[in-house]
Amino acid sequence: MVDDAFDSVPESFLAEAEGMGLAFDAGDLDRLRGYLRLLYDANQRMNLTAIRDPAEAWSRHVLDSLTLLPWVAATVERTAGEGRAASLIDVGSGGGLPGLVLACVQPELRIVLVEATGKKARFLAQASAALGLDRVEVLPQRAEAVGRDPQHRESHDLVTSRAVGALDVLAEYLVPLARTDGTILAIKGAKAEEEIAHAKQALYTLHAQVHEVVPTPTGRIVVLHKTRPIPKAYPRRVGEPKRQPLS
Repeated sequence: MVDDAFDSVPESFLAEAEGMGLAFDAGDLDRLRGYLRLLYDANQRMNLTAIRDPAEAWSRHVLDSLTLLPWVAATVERTAGEGRAASLIDVGSGGGLPGLVLACVQPELRIVLVEATGKKARFLAQASAALGLDRVEVLPQRAEAVGRDPQHRESHDLVTSRAVGALDVLAEYLVPLARTDGTILAIKGAKAEEEIAHAKQALYTLHAQVHEVVPTPTGRIVVLHKTRPIPKAYPRRVGEPKRQPLS
């Protein structure tokens, strides 16, 4: 039973989280358990995850997403000092990683989830409602279209993504959504440095710089900084970044 599988939080997860300096407020773990129940219930009807073991799901899905929390917390603190609320947009959210996981532990943060596949977008909307995450918005659109929408173009403090594509393609999806001086966080695998080298021209064209590459228990976080507004030509038409990367 899905419900039984997520009745408790694995001690291994709690130990790893403590080792990373993560602390949870009241309700955070309940929302995370609820999210995993919803994810694995929906996974019986559609392909949202290939991971079957509950303990592995806590590590590979939840903890991996929570590696972004230090940047999220720093941005929330900075924008509060500026007298405004922070905004995060997650591109290619799929089953909710990392965006919906972050929403579970930052329920006051405005988070936009971009997911072009209709059934996945519907799952995200239903899961957000079931978890009481009323500051989550789901956009069932392609990233290129969202990047040209005046409501989202160059308007978000944080842009996140996990397992969406190579960095030379991904940059054209993500950078247009970030404010100038905004932060882009891409969860990548062991080949992150190779992707960065290949994406050098794309990052130059889009006015983004690699700020740091941070190792995590499961891969790397590539942290990009947007230095100035991007040229009006980007993002290009839907599908073009993947067909003809800027590298």
